[in-house]
Amino acid sequence: MQSSQLVAIIKRLVAMQEDQSAEVQERRFEKDGDLKATVSYDPQAQAFELEDSNTHQQFQFDNIDLVAMELYDLLTD
Repeated sequence: MQSSQLVAIIKRLVAMQEDQSAEVQERRFEKDGDLKATVSYDPQAQAFELEDSNTHQQFQFDNIDLVAMELYDLLTD
């Protein structure tokens, strides 16, 4: 049985939240070496910002589940 991609995404997002520095954390999400999205987490605002690499649209989320679902959709297309 293959491990869950959604769990892996959430673990990376949680690691961004748990970082003790006050700096904005940023992660790249790729599929087969192709950049799909960049996510940043601002600890001051307690919010995620996702940039879709194909459309360059930016979305803000204050809920980890919503950003994880959006990333999952981008990575499984």
